[in-house]
Amino acid sequence: MAHFNIKVAVQKFGNFLSSMVMPNISAFIAWGLITALFIPSGFLPNESLAKMVTPMVTFLLPLLIGYTGGKLFHDHRGGVVGAIATMGVIVGSDIPMFLGAMIMGPFGGYVIKKFDQLIEGKIKAGFEMLVNNFSAGILGGLLSILSFLAIGPAVDVFTGWLVAGVDWLVGTGLLPLTSILIEPAKVLFLNNAINHGVLSPIALEQAKQTGSSILFLLESNPGPGLGVLLAYCFFGKGTAKRSAPGAAIIQFFGGIHEIYFPYILMKPMLFIAVILGGMSGVFTLVLLGGGLFAPASPGSILAITAVTPHHASAYIANFAGVLVAAIVSFVVSAFILKTGKQSEENIEDAAKKMQEMKGKKSSVANVFASEPGTMPTNVNKIIFACDAGMGSSAMGASLLRKKVKEAGMNISVTNTAISNIPADAQIVITQEELTPRAKAKVPNAYHVSVDNFLSSPEYDSLLARLQDDGTDELHEIVEEAEEKVPGVREHSIEPGIEEEEQADNELLREENVFLNQQFANKEEAIRFAGRALVKAGYVKESYIEAMIARDEMTSTYMGNDVAIPHGTEEAKKDVLKSGFTVLQIPDGVDFDGQKARLIFGIAGKDGTHLEILSGIAVTCSEMENIEKMVKATTARELMDIINVEKN
Repeated sequence: MAHFNIKVAVQKFGNFLSSMVMPNISAFIAWGLITALFIPSGFLPNESLAKMVTPMVTFLLPLLIGYTGGKLFHDHRGGVVGAIATMGVIVGSDIPMFLGAMIMGPFGGYVIKKFDQLIEGKIKAGFEMLVNNFSAGILGGLLSILSFLAIGPAVDVFTGWLVAGVDWLVGTGLLPLTSILIEPAKVLFLNNAINHGVLSPIALEQAKQTGSSILFLLESNPGPGLGVLLAYCFFGKGTAKRSAPGAAIIQFFGGIHEIYFPYILMKPMLFIAVILGGMSGVFTLVLLGGGLFAPASPGSILAITAVTPHHASAYIANFAGVLVAAIVSFVVSAFILKTGKQSEENIEDAAKKMQEMKGKKSSVANVFASEPGTMPTNVNKIIFACDAGMGSSAMGASLLRKKVKEAGMNISVTNTAISNIPADAQIVITQEELTPRAKAKVPNAYHVSVDNFLSSPEYDSLLARLQDDGTDELHEIVEEAEEKVPGVREHSIEPGIEEEEQADNELLREENVFLNQQFANKEEAIRFAGRALVKAGYVKESYIEAMIARDEMTSTYMGNDVAIPHGTEEAKKDVLKSGFTVLQIPDGVDFDGQKARLIFGIAGKDGTHLEILSGIAVTCSEMENIEKMVKATTARELMDIINVEKN
């Protein structure tokens, strides 16, 4: 358990660092392109345009990181103070202060957040703007002085040690050994802490001095993963073999490395393949002098090509590094697959391996924030979340968005970083390793875990549940009626049938059916239905507000274009007798993103309404009947549709 907590803590730290860098990656790419093009050794040397290089790397990039880090703690106000604090470390050092920005930006945001919490509710009316502006300015100024005098010089020394260490590794030929740490860390989602906390700051400093850095390629090289996937294409079995070609294309050209992680977890011996592949690639890059002038994000061959220095030797070195890594990884992976256990690998096998690695029981199909069966109703948004919100979550969202569109469902599918999941998220989809962090962020959301982006039955299972959601609720009403009113579905002619029909006519009368209605919103429609119940003598006036309150608690939209507004449990005392009102709304009215064309206002007392409610539920479970009722031209015609289906 302690090991798992440590891993989650490292993941959180890496995610925090990447949350400062990744939103600004376009600025890093812009700086890299300007550097590669216009410096004296660039592709299009231009002395005037090259003047932008130093100010961008010295001021723009660290300030963006500092602002973003502060914003993570206290929104725009935290970002401003974080940027001010970052200015001190920039001026107090002679090197690009990325590490300093990652320290002072969040620290500035944290300080102003705590200050605002301390004075909350203590500022006299009319002085809020004065206090807010001067507090941010004063605290930001003090922090910038602190960072100038202490933090900047300390980070300068620490960065010097790191650079010296990397130079020593390169000089002694030991840099390839870093793959022993980096490749497994990628599969365990620990790479962001290494990449953004150590490698990127040093790499940017090297790129400023020499025009490129090999460190940009240590983690982003797609070769090791490509080799594993190609080996599965030829020597894998079952689902793994069938899905590997598509995964290889996505990983190599799309740069989404996460897609090959389950293939390694199916056979942990493949860690050896990616480690040896990574080491071979790094050795080749060191030997040929490879490197990039900016981060390759995502880590695809296309991104690597775009940020490779524009001369032939650099292209040859970088492509060779990727190719050698892929070949070595492929050869080792093929050997492991051919000599290993000859059972058919599938996603279930991978999940079992993942469960063993996690050290606790795990469900492959789904990991929920709450008990099974508590998926929210009236879902209008699905959120994919990953470490930084740019790679795997974007791909997963794209795949599910297509399925949602094909299913004809009006549901938004978006992606974000785990740290940015909104508090009101309904359904959150993550990779299994990241689910604990997502659950900690939004514990009340419905969580789904996936372990393979190309072959995820979780997508189809989720869509099936969403499609059946409204119909299931209608059938629950039917089942409730069958339990409480014996004989709902038994329609044999009995002596009391005339009395039953008379009772039904009392519950649903023609004058309580309102055709061709239009409403601006659902509240207006619910109030109309409630007033009709009051006018018909079914309920007291206070019942109307209870209908509004009930819908606010949980939407009364049932699916299939039907809503059944009714009162709360406490409002039962306001029901005089059971009855219904029916609103036909051909153009529909919005119920939290869903269109309701038929609204049944319900008042129930002593279970006397359940039989006709069952008839309504049975009728409305078929869209064909819905269309007939929406097109009915008289109240009697609409009521007959319900009665025919019931009988």
